[in-house]
This record gives sequence, structure tokens and C-alpha cells, in this order.
Amino acid sequence: MRLNWARDHMDVCGRLRKRFAEEKPFKGLKISMALHVEAKTGIFALLLKEGGAHLRMASCNPLSSDDNVVESLRKDHGMEVYAKKGMSQEEYYENLNKTLDLRPNVIIDDGGDLVNIVHDTRQDLLQDIIGGNEETTTGVVRLKAMEKAGVLKFPMFDVNDAKMKHFFDNRYGTGQSTLDGIMNSTNILIAGKSVVVAGYGYCGKGIAMRMKGMGAKVKVTEVDPVKAIEAVMDGFEVEKMNAAIRNADIVVTATGMKEVVSYDDLLKAKPNIILANAGHFNNEIPFGELEKRSLERTKVREQIVRYKLENGNLVNLVADGRLVNLASGQGHPVEIMDMSFAIQALVAEHLVGHHEDLRPGVYSVPDTIDSLVASIKLESLGIRIDQLTPDQVRYSESWNEGT
Repeated sequence: MRLNWARDHMDVCGRLRKRFAEEKPFKGLKISMALHVEAKTGIFALLLKEGGAHLRMASCNPLSSDDNVVESLRKDHGMEVYAKKGMSQEEYYENLNKTLDLRPNVIIDDGGDLVNIVHDTRQDLLQDIIGGNEETTTGVVRLKAMEKAGVLKFPMFDVNDAKMKHFFDNRYGTGQSTLDGIMNSTNILIAGKSVVVAGYGYCGKGIAMRMKGMGAKVKVTEVDPVKAIEAVMDGFEVEKMNAAIRNADIVVTATGMKEVVSYDDLLKAKPNIILANAGHFNNEIPFGELEKRSLERTKVREQIVRYKLENGNLVNLVADGRLVNLASGQGHPVEIMDMSFAIQALVAEHLVGHHEDLRPGVYSVPDTIDSLVASIKLESLGIRIDQLTPDQVRYSESWNEGT
């Protein structure tokens, strides 16, 4: 039912499916995927399969899989899926390696773990890989570091920074789904609460916007002065984390950087604070130190553990600091992921057709793909827009035409 519901609301992928089924752009190719295995991802995987791909999929996060969807993909669609909700670290990496045992030609990654494993312990696979996609801020940061160090061995497309991805997926998708995850796991009122959002990239903007819309008093923490000024101009207070956390009822991290909230910050936090992470990895919060240094550890709700710190302070951590919108919620809205996965599919098709011209490195998504996805989405909504006239095109390209 979840797969069918997602398919019914993914119009852009639906239009691509018709063409892919006819043209089979991935015929004869093997694709290894590490994504959050839930309904929208399932429809994306089926789209690639209908396009001729032989694929295997693992989860990119130990807590983000929907076990019902995993079972349906296996039983009803014959897909090779290695995922379950609540995996140990050992199971997580074992499943990533199982999907790589396919000896893929294309990698579709979320967070960079597949690419990292290939370059670290599975270099025998490099000869078969023509390239891949990465869809998260965290993964792109890792890829660019690899590129800068000269160790990236194949081309990877930065899907995260495609306009139709970060404008909508990161802002509206993360904004709504993070709020959904926090409300689902806590059942508390947002209105009137003091909320700190760490990071004012597109994900942080979306979270701050949605929290403000629910009546919260929102503060932002940042390391980038330009983003900090933007947050101020958008009506938010900006402070350092060590100061902002002292009066916060809720803190949400969304940076892609480690140790955004420190253990020392939590010692100074408002008692009984709720701490959640919307970034890819739970190293944005001091999960390890909470486990080691806390005096007591009590499960107070299904998704919440309360830690009693050395000074008696209480911290309520949601979903072990894992990606809250999937570990405690349903992930991004269907229509948002429809656009993001359409970009993923078209970029994979572009890679297959152009890989011989691409050197190892990180590549931007071609503007033509962004425009195509936007046009298909507008068409599906019944919306028509203006076009430049030939005279306007000439004017835009001229340097000496007067007013």
C-alpha cells in the first residue's frame, strides 16, 4: 500500500517511467544503491529497474528503513534489498558490502559510505565503475575532500546542489519531515517553545521556517557570516550554540558537520532539553560521550532516551541522534522526493551516456536536467508559464542595445 500510495503521487517519476520502460537506458548495467529504504526510494529503485538496470539496494542509515517496504520490494518485486530498521554497525556495513558484491557499474549513494568503501577496502571494484550520484550535503563534503586530495577514482555527480533538489528537497522536504519526526516522537506542543536550529543552509532554513510557522521562538547558530546575516534578515536571532542552548527547549542540528553540539554545551543546556539531529550522521551531537559519561540512561518514550549528566542536567535524545525525519518520521513528503528522484534518474542516464568524456571528479547536475524536471512538474500541476520572445532573447544577449 505504501509503495502504491507513493507511486500515485510521484507524477514526474511516472512520466519518466513510460520512457525508461521503452528505451531501457540502463540495459545491461549493474547499479548499487545506498539510500533510505522507504516507499519513495522503492519507487525510484523500481524506475531504474524498469529502465533495464540490475540493481541491489542497502540502507544508508541504521534506523531509516521501513521494514514493510523492504519486504514488499523483495517479495512482490523480486528486488535484492539488504536493509532493516535498527541494524547494528556491523550489520550496516555488512549490508553495504553485499550490495557492492554485485560489482556495480554505477553507484547511487546517500552520505558517501559506498564510495568510501570502494576506495578503501574494495578497490578491486574500481575497474567496473563508470561513476555515480550523491544526494546529501554530508556525502558531497566527503566527495569534494576526496577530489581535493586527488584520490577520487571516478566521476560523481553532486545531486544535492541541483536547484530542483536543494530549493525544494532540502528546504521544504527537510523542514516538514523534521517537524513531523519531532512531533511524532515527542507529542509535545511546538507553539511557544524556544527552538535552536544549528545551521542555516537550505535544510536549516526549512526547519527554522516550519518551526516559526508552528509558533516557536527560533534562534539560529552558524559559522558562515553570510548565512548568519541571512538568518537575521529572515527574522531569526543568531547566537553561539553555547549561549543559545541555555534557554532552548529543543535543539535541532542540520549542518553535515561533526560536534555541532558538544557535551560541554549540554552541561549548560536548559534542563530537560530535547535534542534531535536532521543531518545524515549522528556525529553532529555527542552521542558517544552521552553514552560513556552520563550517570543514568532511561528510555522515556519509544524513540527517546533521557540522559542524566554529571551535573544532574537532563537531556532527551531523539532516535539516538540519527536522522530524525526518517528514524522518527516518514521521511520527506512524496511530491518532494518525486522531483529529487527524477533528478537522480536523469543524472544516472546522463552519466551512462557521457561517462567516456568525464574524468574523475565531482560534477554539477546539468541545467537542462533541472529545467526538464521543473517543466514536467509544472505540467503535472496544470501550470503554464511565459516564454521569452525572440526579440527578448536578442535583447538579453546584446551588450549595446539601449533601453
